[in-house]
Amino acid sequence: MIARSMLAAVLAGALWASVAAAQMPPVVDPNNLYSEIRSDKMSPAVSNALPRVYVPNRQGNDVSVIDPATMKVVDRFPVGINPQHVVPSWDLKTLWVTNNAEGRTDGSLTPIDPTTGKPGKTIAVDDPYNMYWSPDGRSAIVVAEALKRLDFRDPQTMAMQFSIAVPQCKGINHADFTTDGRVAIFTCEFQGSLAKIDLVGRKVLGYLKLSRGGMPQDIRVSPDGKIFFVADMKAGGVFVVDGASFTEIGFIKTGIGTHGLYPSRDGTRLYVANRGSAHVFGPPRGKGSVSVIDFNTRQVVATWTIPGGGSPDMGNVSVDGKVLWLSGRFDNVVYAIDTTSGEVRSIPVGKEPHGLTVWPQPGRYSLGHTGNMR
Repeated sequence: MIARSMLAAVLAGALWASVAAAQMPPVVDPNNLYSEIRSDKMSPAVSNALPRVYVPNRQGNDVSVIDPATMKVVDRFPVGINPQHVVPSWDLKTLWVTNNAEGRTDGSLTPIDPTTGKPGKTIAVDDPYNMYWSPDGRSAIVVAEALKRLDFRDPQTMAMQFSIAVPQCKGINHADFTTDGRVAIFTCEFQGSLAKIDLVGRKVLGYLKLSRGGMPQDIRVSPDGKIFFVADMKAGGVFVVDGASFTEIGFIKTGIGTHGLYPSRDGTRLYVANRGSAHVFGPPRGKGSVSVIDFNTRQVVATWTIPGGGSPDMGNVSVDGKVLWLSGRFDNVVYAIDTTSGEVRSIPVGKEPHGLTVWPQPGRYSLGHTGNMR
């Protein structure tokens, strides 16, 4: 009986792996994972979406909605406690606000209909600091930061499927995926390290302590899928990690409080938001800036400062690639930054804006966060 149960478990695991691999959309260009996020690659699924920028205000417990055409806030609605990120769904049909209710037990997810810009009924979910999607679209991956856990849930109902404990990843929060979608690397903010997760085997493959023992934040894979770029708030730059060997191979100095990472529309450059403070909470009008890294040379090719100081945090790029939208975390504003000149426009929003998303976005499907598109 035991042998039969073990065999059944093995066969079930193998079946799940084969199905997962089969259902992941094919990689169009292995040399450029961002080939499908160009401006001319809009999915029919977003054809009726309103052009908007959705801004979760962490202390305001609400979302500000900006019309990018007028650069004005056109709506504002309440969500759950401590909204952190606005996450496009895998199928591009819903935007999810992750309300993690820090220090409480009433975390939740609030869906937004992008065709109307209005919120739906909030769903109770444990500690949803951030959220990603399995590359095959079968699971929402709720990043339960305080619980050191990844909760895999039904992507529609958010019913629990299974969990992966990540006990040595204090402050687990951001991730990106290997080319084949079988492995994800997560940052461990309060442990100065990374965690490598086998999504098919449902297990932790290992941890990597970063050399400067900093505070890793966002993470993005290189266009060829071989390298992972890791923003580190305390180190003030971006670590370069080989995905296959899971080893640190370099470091790129950028600015104070390195935080968010966003590829350009053509996949040649990486925009790096430097929040202006190396601490979790910082003062307004800090030494915030945006660094531009050339993916190929791994060199900083431009630096744009925020006039008068600021705190650029999380966001994404406009459909045409001409504007980088970032929340001003400690300044209660959103920045619209010209990606040619670096010119900055500021739009007042709610209290402590965090992981905003620009919608719609080009791409076939979303891997989560504020729009990790493929």
